[in-house]
Amino acid sequence: MPELVFFSGTMDCGKSTLALQIEHNRSARGLAGMIFTRNDRAGEGKLSSRLGLVTDAVEVQDGQDLYTHLVDHLSRGGRADYVIADEAQFLAPEQIDQLARVVDDLEIDVYAFGITTDFRSKLFPGSQRLVELADRVEVLQVEALCWCGARATHNARTVGGVMVVEGAQVVVGDVNHSSDEVGYEVLCRRHHRRRMTAASARAAALSPDVLPVSSA
Repeated sequence: MPELVFFSGTMDCGKSTLALQIEHNRSARGLAGMIFTRNDRAGEGKLSSRLGLVTDAVEVQDGQDLYTHLVDHLSRGGRADYVIADEAQFLAPEQIDQLARVVDDLEIDVYAFGITTDFRSKLFPGSQRLVELADRVEVLQVEALCWCGARATHNARTVGGVMVVEGAQVVVGDVNHSSDEVGYEVLCRRHHRRRMTAASARAAALSPDVLPVSSA
């Protein structure tokens, strides 16, 4: 039976790499897929991984009906044996409903990849709807690590290296960024709660305030 599968995890855990691997494996067997994405780091209409792999994709727009897009493609003689939706956290809940309809009405497998929670530890609306509707939710087993070495479970937004907890839910950035711009870092829950990034941890380690006080 066709399925709607949600592959979830933090940033830097290999979601897009797995999406590209699924695309490669199926296309190598003569299958044709439809790839949707939104706000990929490589630019509009691209699905890319941090390993340097990239392929073309359909850039999803606000209000776009993904079910209708696929039906139109099939009606024009196109093929779609499966659907990949990367950066699915950026999709609207109604677009997730449309992907579920692709599975149920067109009997096509849909593989969605995305971050579950934002930099405030709040569910993205698209991810929430996927958790509600998916036949399976798979947490990726390639563990991203916090700067302390613990398993990273939270995504932090930084501005100038300082963690922030206010602002728009969607601001495109990356874990590889210069210190004076918006970026992201994965943290364990403890250090996300303490708002302690790698940069602030280094600063604390160098501060004389945390050094032992001599009684001499």
